[in-house]
Amino acid sequence: MAKRYELSDAAWDLVADLFVENRRTGRPRVADRLMLNGVLWVLCSGAAWRDMPERFGPWSTVYQRFRDWRNRGTFNLMLKRLHIRLNERGLIDLETWMIDSTAVRATRASSGAGKKGAEEPQDHALGRSRGGLTTKIHMLCDARGVSLNFLLSGGQASDIAYAQPLLDGAYIPSLRGRPRKRCRWLLADKGYDADALRRYCDRYRMQPVIPLRIMKRKPKPGLPRLFDRPKYRQRNIIERMFGWLKENRRIVTRFDKLATSYAAMVSLACAMRCLRHYFSYSA
Repeated sequence: MAKRYELSDAAWDLVADLFVENRRTGRPRVADRLMLNGVLWVLCSGAAWRDMPERFGPWSTVYQRFRDWRNRGTFNLMLKRLHIRLNERGLIDLETWMIDSTAVRATRASSGAGKKGAEEPQDHALGRSRGGLTTKIHMLCDARGVSLNFLLSGGQASDIAYAQPLLDGAYIPSLRGRPRKRCRWLLADKGYDADALRRYCDRYRMQPVIPLRIMKRKPKPGLPRLFDRPKYRQRNIIERMFGWLKENRRIVTRFDKLATSYAAMVSLACAMRCLRHYFSYSA
């Protein structure tokens, strides 16, 4: 029986081939499942790598394994595989999606890193806002609370600037047919009330459910846009999804210097959310 913060046997069987690396030469490799459980312990507890319990072995080995998986994009592959599994069982809502963002406080130790790797942003997704040194998570999820895509930015970044890149990155693969990239309804708060986003939705035949901000607007020809208030009430799902995500202490406070490391932790947390959906509905 799996302990707290550890994968069950069924969950491990679902993703094991992504993490296991078979070597015929060299020193014996420490079990990948044990190393992944150590990463999950850090994700959920928020403790430093050096404070890891002895049952996971040397902390440096777990951290090195995490870096290898991060550089190979293993956590992203894990999330994509679970999207396929959920989509096969009809557990992803392909009609109603929603976007929002949340700011995460970053510790002072997370700043000051050098530029490492082509995928690492120049500012390491760190910025100054009213909350101090922060990182912002821009999230796209469905009406079941399943994370579909996310982006990181500095805390001072506006939500609307990342709306279209977030939607362009949506990709729900399927074993049969073409992958799904668009939805029917898009829910967002007033921070996303912009003509550019509404035109984007019109281009891809999506219905934006976004309340209008109180501001002076130029009169435009044509019929006024209707606001579906009952549909908009579903937007609380993404708020609850952020609440669940921040139960992982490595997410609610950023300790990582590199944005790629923090993004790997967010991907792993989203994958654990998918596993929870997959097995809860399977039962």
